[in-house]
Amino acid sequence: MTDRRTIYLDNSATTQVHPEVIDTIQPYLSEKYGNPSSIYHKGREAKEAVEDARKKVADLINAEPEEIIFTGSGTEGNNMALKGIAFANKNRGKHIITTKIEHKSILNSAGWLERNGFDVTYLNVDENGTIDIEQLKKEIRSDTILVSVMFANNEVGTIQPIEEIKDILKNKNIYLHTDAVQTAGKFDLDVKELGIDLLTLSGHKMHATKGIGALYIKKGTKIEPFLHGGGQERNLRSGTENVPEIVGMGKAAEIAKKDLEKNRIHLKKLEKKLKEDIFRKIPELILNGHPEKRLPGNLNISFKYIEGESVVLMLDEKDICVSTGSACTSNSLKPSYVLTAMKKDPVFMHGSIRFSIGAFNTEEDIDTITKTLPEIIKSLRAISPLYNKD
Repeated sequence: MTDRRTIYLDNSATTQVHPEVIDTIQPYLSEKYGNPSSIYHKGREAKEAVEDARKKVADLINAEPEEIIFTGSGTEGNNMALKGIAFANKNRGKHIITTKIEHKSILNSAGWLERNGFDVTYLNVDENGTIDIEQLKKEIRSDTILVSVMFANNEVGTIQPIEEIKDILKNKNIYLHTDAVQTAGKFDLDVKELGIDLLTLSGHKMHATKGIGALYIKKGTKIEPFLHGGGQERNLRSGTENVPEIVGMGKAAEIAKKDLEKNRIHLKKLEKKLKEDIFRKIPELILNGHPEKRLPGNLNISFKYIEGESVVLMLDEKDICVSTGSACTSNSLKPSYVLTAMKKDPVFMHGSIRFSIGAFNTEEDIDTITKTLPEIIKSLRAISPLYNKD
């Protein structure tokens, strides 16, 4: 065992549960255990807590409480959005547009829909990971029913032009969905201003617990439920509500809204320091993602001539946690599909590392990493057959 503090810089994979969230959840794991569907006082107590949390999540994105459906995860929300819209609107069209760099829960849902009679177009991205707006315009058809574009990419942090997409879709009777799992608490999300019809959130990416998420569904949106039962969540997601985690997500949303600007400034400050120090101390690097239009705190760098997995493991020995990309694909030895879509050099894609800074990180954390990392890179390059040691 070690007495060293673990430095955690993989907040895009999951976040530390906020102490206030833990305190808020605790009573609903003990004395406040009622079923929200029960009409006696224990049930009403639980129901009131769920509805209070719904309002807090709605407030975070400027939605109405009745437009928030609680789910079990961001993955479930993305599945619900794509499949629910597809099957509810198939009589007027079976064409869906998404991008090549979406989260796997979108890409695999789109693939499943293709196998079930729908037509899906996957938009290209440029070298910064930004979609081609002109391609989107060209791909829209009379039978297009949904466009799904993530707000910001989980691997490289690039923010997509959602407002431009909204303007393109105006008056076209096409739903707009965005996966905002990585964005909540880091960017001011206003679904009314952005013209979004569906938006996915995940609790554990915003300092709540795992196993809870939410899907915003704009009032009047025609969507088919795929969980049937007792009719909870406006008949769109049956199943007894997960009261403790819902309450926790409500608290996390409340904190995220209150601390939004402070958190964004903090993340940008540490990201800037980390980037400047790494690029100053280590040669032959590539910054992946848009240089400016990116999530605060997300830094994806390719270290030439080495394997990213080796860097992750050697940093882990120093109690520093980073990743090579999305946690959902990090066990694969294949190059990142996001970097592949961005047409990055395959030789250097394997050396990509994602540093994702969180609210609990400090300048001391950054100093420790930038003192530790250069020696690791130097030692790995020394044994790399690709590296020119001259």
